[in-house]
Amino acid sequence: MLGLIVASHGNLSKELIKSSYLIFGQQEKVVAVTFEPAEDINSLKDKYKTNLKKFAADDRIIFLCDLYGGNPLLATKDFVTKDEKRFAAIGGVNLAMLIEAYTLRESKAPLTEIVDHLIAVGKSGINSVRNLEPLEWM
Repeated sequence: MLGLIVASHGNLSKELIKSSYLIFGQQEKVVAVTFEPAEDINSLKDKYKTNLKKFAADDRIIFLCDLYGGNPLLATKDFVTKDEKRFAAIGGVNLAMLIEAYTLRESKAPLTEIVDHLIAVGKSGINSVRNLEPLEWM
């Protein structure tokens, strides 16, 4: 199964997960990791190690981090480089990307393909209201 660690500066990760459950329903193997002002990158790595114990040894894990280049993403680098078949990480998570990740939980596709797809979905979820098509019921 595809496990998800949503990581952010402050409580964004917790709230993003809560919001996703409103739309998609409660999910298993989804955890939030927060990066607090008094912490450093090693604190994040320790939090990741602790939270990885919640997953089965054969689960593949994607870290969905709030900001490309931020500490939550930088702290994933050791995990990903040591085992690219089990771990992947994305910076710039949004609600569209997280919900799409739920639909791919049982996918057997390589993590690189799943990551590319999630990035595309995340980008397509960003647009102007001017481009919004009117719904038939309006």
